[in-house]
Amino acid sequence: MTSPHRPASRVLAANLAAHVGERVRIAGWLHRKRELKSLTFLIVRDRTGLAQVVIPAGADLSRLTEETVVAATGLVTASSQAPGGAELTEPELCPLSEPAEPPPFDLYRPTVTAALPTVLDHAPATLRHPLLRAGLEIAAASVAGFRATLDARGFTEIHTPKIVGSATESGANVFGLDYFGQPAYLAQSPQFYKQAMVGVFERVYESGPVFRAEPHDTARHLAQYTSLDAEFGFIEDHHDVMAVLTDVLAGMVDAVRDRVGPAADLLNVKLPEMAGPIPEVDFTQAQELIAQRAGWDPRGEPDLSPADERWLCEWALTAHGTEFLFVTGYPMVKRPFYTHPDPERPARSRSFDLLFRGLELVTGGQRLHNHADYLAALAARGEDPRPYESYLQVFSHGMPPHGGFAIGLERWTARLTGAANIREVTMFPRDLHRLAP
Repeated sequence: MTSPHRPASRVLAANLAAHVGERVRIAGWLHRKRELKSLTFLIVRDRTGLAQVVIPAGADLSRLTEETVVAATGLVTASSQAPGGAELTEPELCPLSEPAEPPPFDLYRPTVTAALPTVLDHAPATLRHPLLRAGLEIAAASVAGFRATLDARGFTEIHTPKIVGSATESGANVFGLDYFGQPAYLAQSPQFYKQAMVGVFERVYESGPVFRAEPHDTARHLAQYTSLDAEFGFIEDHHDVMAVLTDVLAGMVDAVRDRVGPAADLLNVKLPEMAGPIPEVDFTQAQELIAQRAGWDPRGEPDLSPADERWLCEWALTAHGTEFLFVTGYPMVKRPFYTHPDPERPARSRSFDLLFRGLELVTGGQRLHNHADYLAALAARGEDPRPYESYLQVFSHGMPPHGGFAIGLERWTARLTGAANIREVTMFPRDLHRLAP
């Protein structure tokens, strides 16, 4: 029995039409106030959408500014002109916050009318705009799909340290810090730990932040981003990793479609087709294709340039009808020391990049699993194994052939939504110039 002193349970905007004829309570942010001669329309925004409240003429709404948090109790009335087909009439209003200061641009307008720096400077307020929020909803649904797909395949979610004693990838820049008088670093990836946990669970994954102190100032790089990592044992080679990755991407696409379809529609997202296997091309073959058809010759280069990646994606779409392309067999010189070489081509690796809509999206492959091979790999690169002792010890205690991959969440979301800059779909980006908000 409801207490006479307790307000009615809150009804969300998306469910309002199901309560026509009832007196209910809604609550949210005042998205827009439209004052006419005979009445005023208040549009209230909650996590599910918009609801309309009709206020008779004469009410004093001067202190009810846009973005003020309000509750309204009233009669639900059918209206084809209202969001969702219903509105609240005969309302009683109750502000739940002090009058809000206006955001840097009108959040009710259908487009974002501010430049990206303004959006980022005021992110706690500007991210409320439906277009900006939609990208974050898509990212969240993608992570849910990542988790659900791997959970269904017997993976265990892990949470690894983000303060580490040595760099994960030799040659890459790291953020150093003082750890109680000892040198330490922010983790570039969970690579060492997820490999170690293969020895415990066989199949593991993690969703968490990684840090790269690389001085890139581009539309596709961040100093901190979210990495979706997976690692698993008892594989034959990197193709087993590619098969799991394909399933994961299909699960992520399905989750976006099923969980946040309206957000995807709002951004006019074209979800990729995931029917059938993703085509594969060897690194050498990729360079031959580019040299023969693209008008420039990348042969002899140890990696693909951004222009190479864009061209290969165009080729894959034309030749195979897909927006995805695996490039395998990268030169070992461009891969981390833990990468497994191709036994038939020792200078080439059992690794891959997955290209999507003109950009490298995922890197993965098979890892070394014998202790002696790690010592040899480090020696070949002239590296001292001592900084890696805590990492290398697991391989002296028996490890199966294993491999994995890492997806950059923000890059995935940017590619999916067509964002011109990765910062458009990053909650509070960190880059060369930004440490706040």
